[in-house]
Parts: sequence; structure tokens; C-alpha cells
Amino acid sequence: MTTLDTLTDDCASEPIHIPGSIQPHGLLMTLSEPALEILQASSNFPVASGPALAGVIGHAALAQVKLALADLDADEDELHQLTYAGCIYDILLHRHQGLLLLELEPSVTLQYNAVRQATRTLRRLQSAKTLESLYQTCVTEVRTLTGYDRVTLYRFEQEGHGKVIGEALSEGMQPYLGLCFPASDIPPQARELYRLNWIRVIPDAEYQPVPILPALRPDTGTPLDLSFAVLRSVSPVHCHYLKNMGVRSSMSISLLKDDQLWGLITCGHREPLRVSHELRAACTSIGQLLSMQITLLQEQQERRQQHDNAAMIEVLVAAMTADQGDVMESLLPHAQTLLALTCADGLAVLVEERLHVFGICPTRAEIRELYQWVRNQGKGVVHSHQLAVDFAPAAAYQAHASGLLAFCLPKPVDNAVMWFRREVKSTVEWSGQPIKRHEAGAAILSPRLSFELWKQQVDGKALYWSLSQLQAVESLRRNALEHDLGRQVQREHAAVRARDELVAVVSHDLRSPLTILLMQCGMMRSMLPAADNKTSRRLSSAIETMQNATSRMNTLLEDLIDISRIEAGRYSVSLQQLDVAATQEQICSMWQPLAAAKGVDLTWRSAPGLCVQADPERLFQVFSNLLGNALKFTPAGGVIEVIAEADGDDVLFRVCDNGIGIDPAQLPYIFDRYWTSREGNPTGSGLGLYISHGIIEAHGGTLWAESVAGQGSVFSFRILAGG
Repeated sequence: MTTLDTLTDDCASEPIHIPGSIQPHGLLMTLSEPALEILQASSNFPVASGPALAGVIGHAALAQVKLALADLDADEDELHQLTYAGCIYDILLHRHQGLLLLELEPSVTLQYNAVRQATRTLRRLQSAKTLESLYQTCVTEVRTLTGYDRVTLYRFEQEGHGKVIGEALSEGMQPYLGLCFPASDIPPQARELYRLNWIRVIPDAEYQPVPILPALRPDTGTPLDLSFAVLRSVSPVHCHYLKNMGVRSSMSISLLKDDQLWGLITCGHREPLRVSHELRAACTSIGQLLSMQITLLQEQQERRQQHDNAAMIEVLVAAMTADQGDVMESLLPHAQTLLALTCADGLAVLVEERLHVFGICPTRAEIRELYQWVRNQGKGVVHSHQLAVDFAPAAAYQAHASGLLAFCLPKPVDNAVMWFRREVKSTVEWSGQPIKRHEAGAAILSPRLSFELWKQQVDGKALYWSLSQLQAVESLRRNALEHDLGRQVQREHAAVRARDELVAVVSHDLRSPLTILLMQCGMMRSMLPAADNKTSRRLSSAIETMQNATSRMNTLLEDLIDISRIEAGRYSVSLQQLDVAATQEQICSMWQPLAAAKGVDLTWRSAPGLCVQADPERLFQVFSNLLGNALKFTPAGGVIEVIAEADGDDVLFRVCDNGIGIDPAQLPYIFDRYWTSREGNPTGSGLGLYISHGIIEAHGGTLWAESVAGQGSVFSFRILAGG
């Protein structure tokens, strides 16, 4: 691991919440409750752990501590003071991890009315109408209120570094306005403490830490967590950082948005400076108000943008509604609206093989390659502000498209809307080179030494896509998807209607001639001479062939009608209560002669007393299909068994054979239309199992198959029991 890696890791893991010491301008002790016995104390408080607090500070001071404790319990923030060793102290109390922490901080007398000044500051912050005026008002007012030499407003960017967006300073101070500070200047654990505490004060960065005794908590044997202590000692790295910056005292006010650290108001002074409790309370209020104002103004900006976007979305949705063609194609006349929706420089709309481009875009070949990457992301909306980082081939055209915002619809054909933003080459001005360095002879942890202007050229990046723009594109995609699905449904309905009409025409127009043909065949058979000669036999055979073919055509017509009803969801059954044993006997008796003629043993059995709710004609149809298939694929000497048994509230039927079985690779597809035809079996239409599956589903049941190639098959279905 490199020295820089070690340094960064050490900074990020420094346990700054358990320093084991405090800043020397105050006193700290931990107390048990309710006895208020001292468990630990800073070494500048001359007492060993154990004695009761009253015996150390006196009863008058204890009374003030108890008043402060009552306010803590009541969630009040009134300041209480006590006198100890001839000095007036502010009382600061908080509870953490089962301990009561008492901090005593020497009181500071203000030379002016802090409340009046703070009220004026809050009023001016509330009157700010824009974020820019809010930022400048904030730093100016805080500097006037506190007297620090420099006050900066520091915002955390998406990449993690901070940028100075407001500044007020006294003469001779180095300006930082517009500069960026590396993310490593404030490591993650420090950011978390800033998030938890509104304010943090260091009166003199050159202090000598005062240790807490004993070093470990007597009750747990662990270090004392000082996350919420005002006097908590500071990392020596940070103190050195302040020295390098040219300041000796500092104060930081946290700014939060959605309970996350948004930024900081940082104050620095060239000399030691202690800020009173009242002034810190006023600065806390400023931080809270500023946090709310920033959130409010940003939300107002977002709402205005969302309102404008909603109007554009309405235009685009109207276009999709009016045009009954492809939804993507309906957007093409509104390319300028699409560009305005996202403030993009270029636009590509892909409709199957047709690619339409507008504005500044990559080449068509590059867009098609990029489209495949977008589709493979598997997301509703894909966006990037540094496309070459996410998709390496985009480096070839980053000048035209460093930013990408795109969506596809889940369709089997190519489709997409893709927005592009040009590269924005920029110069980021850092306060010092954004890499920590080791001082010669220093320990592992040391802050960077220079805050001089250091410029970095940044390329391959576009402007970020805003939240309102991402939401607008998501809304457009949702509307496009709804319209596309609606049109698919309309097309399906139209296809179903056309198919129904075709089936009705075919069944009507073909049934009549088939019926006539069957009647004529019967008449011709009856008119054949009784003589048993070669001519009569040939005529009889021809008539029988005609009758069989006509019956087969009639069966196919019936299957066609059944398929139409199944796929349209209009397949109906007329349920009756049927005796299972009698039904089984009737069906199997019809098939037994055919089985015997082929040399196959057909048997059946059922549990006594079984009844089902079923349509007898349709149940016969299912059994005929299953028995016909079993007989077809079971060789001579084979066995077919039909079994019926109770299965909870259902009756389970099984048709078992020891025939040739089904290839495992084909088993998932046997209930598809025309499966048998696909398998090269010319004697079947491939509709029987498909229709049988639909019939059983119409009964509210299920049909499935199990098979081992070379050993046989079992077709099972269950339907609701009767009785």
C-alpha cells in the first residue's frame, strides 16, 4: 500500500469521538444517576472518581446542576450557571450511552445584545429570495455577529469535495471564494459528527489536551464516547490543519438537508477567540434556519422546473394519444420539446431499424452501439454525466456526448429515446493540490501544507442531470409504456375479433358442405350392390376413405373453434355432478376394443364413491385425447391404466402408460399449440393436448405430464370433487 493510501486510511479510521481528553478551557465529569456520583473527570478537576458531586462543588452549585437537569428532562434549553473555585461556569448537560455528562465552561460576558443581533440576522436570512443572496447574507451576518476574521459557506458537492460558495473576511485574510476543498479534508467520521452536532468550537487550536481519568469507563471498561460533548478534544491533525490555514481558533455550524450533511458555515480567527454560550445558541438557530431556507428555496426551484416539465409532458402525451402508430414515432414531430425537457444538446429516437437524430449527437453507428449498452443495463432510465467512465467506447465521442439520459420500452423490437449533453471542459480551482502530503519528519497523520490556488483541468464530464429532469423522463417513459401497452391490447383485441370472424365464417361455410359430403357418402354406400366383387370392394373402400377424411376435417373445425374460445377466454363448460366410476367405465369401454386390436392392455380403477363437477362432453374429449395419445405411443404388449382417486377437495385422474415416453427437452412444450406437428408426427394436429389443457383450466383444474424417455408417461389432472 502506498504512503498516500496509508495516510488516507489512517485519517478515515482515526477515532475522533473517543479522544480520551478535552480542551483545557472547561471541566468535564461523568455522573451516575440518580446518586450523581462522579465516575470520571478531566484531570483539571481535582477529584478522584467515586465521591458524590455535592461534596465536591457544594450544595449551592449542586442545586443549579439539578435545575439544569430538570430542564434537560423537560427538553428545555435555558442556560444555568454555578460558581466553583471563584469562577462562574455555564452548565452543559447531556446523556449518552447510559451516562450523564456534565461540562462546566467559564462564562463569557458579551459586550452587546446577542439576542437582538441574532434576531436581526434571522430576519434577514428569512427575507432572502434567492440561494445566492441567502449565501452571502449568511456569511456577512455571522461574521458581524461573532467577530471572526473569516466566515465561509462551504457546500459538499456530489463527488464529496467541498466548494466555498459564500465568504466574508477581514482585511489581510486569503480569499477562498469559489475554491474547492478535497473530500479528504473532512473524513467520513468527522462528517458524521458534524451531522450529529449543529455547532463545534475550538477557542485555541494550540491548546494542550486535558486527559480524562480514569481513561476507561469504570462501568464498561470502554473509552468514553464524547460525540456530543462541547469540550471534546480535537484531532491533532485538524489543529495542524488550522495552523497551516493561518487561523488559531475556529467554529463550524452544520447545515443539513434531509438529515444529511449539506454543508458547513466555517469561521476562523487569527487569534484565540471564545464564543459565549448565548452566541453559540444564536449560531445554532442560524444554522437551523439556513438549512430550512436552503431546502425551501431549492424545492421552490424544483417545483418551478417540475411545473414547466409537466406542461411539456402534457404536449408529448397528447401527441402519443393522437397518433395511433408507434409511440416512439409519435414523438418525432416534437423533438424540440424533448430537447427542452432535459436541456440536452442532442437527441436520438430509435424506432425498430429507423434511427432519427436531432442536434449534436454521436454518429449513427456509435449511437447503435451505445443503445445496446443502454438496453443491457436492464433499467427503466439510464443516465450518466461522465459517459466515458461508465461506457469506455464513449471516450471517442465525449466532446459530443459526455452526458447521456435514455430509456427503452420492454419490447422485442429496438426502441429508445436518448438525450446527449456535450462535454463541459472546466477548470476546478482547489485550495491547494487535492492530495495530502507528508511533512518531512512528521508522523503518519499530517494535514496538507498548502492552501494556495491549484488549478485542475477537468474533461469528459457534462452537467449533471437534475432530479426534476430525471423525474420528467421517468414520467415520459411511464406514459409511453402505458400508451404502447394500450395499443398492443387494441391490436390483440382486433386480432381476436378478426380471428373470431374468420372462424365463424369458416365453420359456417365449411360445415354445410362437409355435412352434405358425409350424407352423400352414406347414400353412395347404401346404393352399392350387394355383390362381393372387386369393384364393389374398391368403391366401398373409397367411400370409407372419403368419410374418414370428412370426419377428420369436421374434427379439425371443432378444434379450431375450441382454440378460438380458449385463447379469447370465452371457453365455457356446463358443469354436472358425475359419478367417476360410471364415467370411467363408459369412456374406457369405448377405447378397449381399439386397445385390444393393437395388443395393448387397457385397465381402469377408481376409489369408491367419487363424484366430480364436470362437463361430461368436455371430460370425454380430454380422456379421448389422453387415451388416444397413450395408445398411439404404446407398442403391442404395453399397458395403459386409468386411475381416479381422492385428493383433498379434488379428484385426481391419471392416465399411465409404459410406452416410448417423451424427450425431457420437449416436456415443457407439450401443451403448446402444434407441438406434435413440430415433432414431425404427421398423424396428429398437435391441438389435442393444447385443447385438453384449456378444458381442464376452464374447469378450474390443472393438467400436467411426467415422463421418462423409453419408460412411459403419466398425464395427470385434477378437478373439483362433487357431492
